[in-house]
Amino acid sequence: MTSSQQDYHYMSLALRLAAKGRGTASPNPMVGALVVKNGRIVGKGFHLRPGLPHAEVLALRQAGSRARGATLYVTLEPCCHLRKRTPPCVPNILRSGVTRVVIAMTDPNPSVKGKGAAALRRAGLTVLVGVARDEAEKLNIAYSYWMKTKRPHVTLKAGMTLDGKIATASGESKWITGKQSREEVHRLRDQMDAVLVGIGTVRVDNPALTARVGRDLRKMRPRQPLRIVVDSTLRIPLNAHILSQQRNAKTIMATTELASAARKRVLLKRGIEVLALPSVRGKVSLPALMRELGQRGVTSLLVEGGGELHAAMLKAKLVHHVRLYIAPMLLGGDDAKDVIGGRSPARLVSALRLRNVKTRSIGEDLVLEGDL
Repeated sequence: MTSSQQDYHYMSLALRLAAKGRGTASPNPMVGALVVKNGRIVGKGFHLRPGLPHAEVLALRQAGSRARGATLYVTLEPCCHLRKRTPPCVPNILRSGVTRVVIAMTDPNPSVKGKGAAALRRAGLTVLVGVARDEAEKLNIAYSYWMKTKRPHVTLKAGMTLDGKIATASGESKWITGKQSREEVHRLRDQMDAVLVGIGTVRVDNPALTARVGRDLRKMRPRQPLRIVVDSTLRIPLNAHILSQQRNAKTIMATTELASAARKRVLLKRGIEVLALPSVRGKVSLPALMRELGQRGVTSLLVEGGGELHAAMLKAKLVHHVRLYIAPMLLGGDDAKDVIGGRSPARLVSALRLRNVKTRSIGEDLVLEGDL
């Protein structure tokens, strides 16, 4: 194995470690680190959650004196600034005695970007940046987008029939997709900072929008995404499932000045946060909502419908990734609910086209996803 192949191999292992922080490290990035000496891993670590030690610190701590003269593999440029809860990693690296540092990607945080690698080089260490860069950037795509824009990276997810329907004319949608698809969606929720749904879907489907496991998907996962309902006039039924379980899964009602003050007081007494946002033609301003979520440290957002909310998010160009679970079923009918509501563009040139499209099977369903 050549030295470049060895570097890629160890960085791939570090990236697997980093992924263990998916869903818990946010708003920090997922980071994994390995200390390798004489072809042997002598230390490893990953960042679990904000406030806990960084991956490099854990890997070097495990390596101890064996780090002297070794190579440190880290999936993100080590930090060198003080404006955070934990000490900077660069001084730890320098004290450890490692002589070579291999980094997958530069940190997009302006406080770090390029400065961590430069500090290591100035101290005489050999620094290589860019090994498995594409994989590292894909892993932390939400963190990078949030760091650059202060808005969440948005994934639109829907379960639909082959002809693009998400519910019958009466609103029935349970269940279009199979059990394996539904189980995967619960895992996906667990990895997201927040999930977003429209009031129409709440009134018809009454979803809980929690992340669950178990044979019947009834057991709550330890970590729950923030649940957000777009409801411009606070029409939500007070017995809605999404308003329950506030101790384990918080809910925010995104509304406007058109909302009833009395209904707002009732929700606040029940521990539901009511977020008043600017309105656009009587609807919640979705760009304003994205800015607010970004300021709160929400780096990843899963949009779960319905069709009108999907259309509004797409029209506002707020969606970055689409994942569709497609069941081998034909529903038909002009009155069935479409995956994207609203008005269709007059010309094909106005259609939104997905990039980097991938498909796979899950049970009897097909999963199609791509970037916008």
